[in-house]
Amino acid sequence: MSKPSPKHDGFHPSASWEVLRLRAELLRRIRGFFDQRGFLEVETPLLSADTVVDRHLDPFSVEIAGGGNLAATAAGQPRWLQTSPEFAMKRLLASGGKAIYQITRAFRHGEVGPLHNPEFTIVEWYRVGDNMAAGIGLLGELVVELLECPPPAAVTYRDVFLEHLSLDPLTADAAELERAARSRLPSVPESFAADDRDGWLDLLLSECIQPRLGRGRPVVVCDYPVSQAALAMVRPTDPPVAARFELFAEGLELANGYLELLDADVLRDRIRSANQWRLRDGKAVLPETNRLLAAMEAGLPRCVGVALGFDRVVMLRAGKNNIRQVMAFPFDIA
Repeated sequence: MSKPSPKHDGFHPSASWEVLRLRAELLRRIRGFFDQRGFLEVETPLLSADTVVDRHLDPFSVEIAGGGNLAATAAGQPRWLQTSPEFAMKRLLASGGKAIYQITRAFRHGEVGPLHNPEFTIVEWYRVGDNMAAGIGLLGELVVELLECPPPAAVTYRDVFLEHLSLDPLTADAAELERAARSRLPSVPESFAADDRDGWLDLLLSECIQPRLGRGRPVVVCDYPVSQAALAMVRPTDPPVAARFELFAEGLELANGYLELLDADVLRDRIRSANQWRLRDGKAVLPETNRLLAAMEAGLPRCVGVALGFDRVVMLRAGKNNIRQVMAFPFDIA
């Protein structure tokens, strides 16, 4: 009997050994980069009673079944696979951590496609005392190390909208944004509500602007609208902006960073708002209490945090256009 083709025998990886070796080399570079700068590598749980509450991020819930102490401990309290290690790492900062990083797996429900897999590798780091400039600078140093590219340019969210769409995203109302989207895109999802200002902004950024960002040289986009602050501070400019920044290279979003929010009451308000949007979007609400709130009340130090999508970095270095090509076993063959 002839041996089955590797493409059809059901057990071979979707990435080549050449790419898997590249992954390993880039992981070594990341660890060396942070070790040289005095960061401590940490590990935090993948499965937790807490979860990030975000309008667009859907965690996997895990049922703790059976008897014994484990089920009793988790009774009435679902566990969640983490969409990022953010909550736990900030608890470490509030407990005395100064400069920490982690390379781990993260999980996001429903994200499957050329750039997404429900389980993926994330690199996340925090350093106490950094301001926005220092945080962006460190990210720039890392991307030069990994992509062997020129240092990233920096530009504001407002400027990229003005450059590519002649539209001010900080002052335009939802109706203006909707008109811009409908005039530039062949179709708009029927689910978009007329008053969903952030939805229109995200659509315009992802469809009209992002594909042009970071071509030939990575770019860091900073100063997002306040409504998209997530867990970032708000800077009291005119108009105010979120102290948030994102890295793009060759049209791909690679990293998201914040000058981190320190006020637990503001976080509570943002969690409630995110859950209201989730309900409006037809999604389940997520827990509004968590241990991060207690850590922030005890005193989360001023810091900058960044999360980097490692698999997309490998895609760029390997010249691949599908995340399957840089993972051993993506979701459908895991």
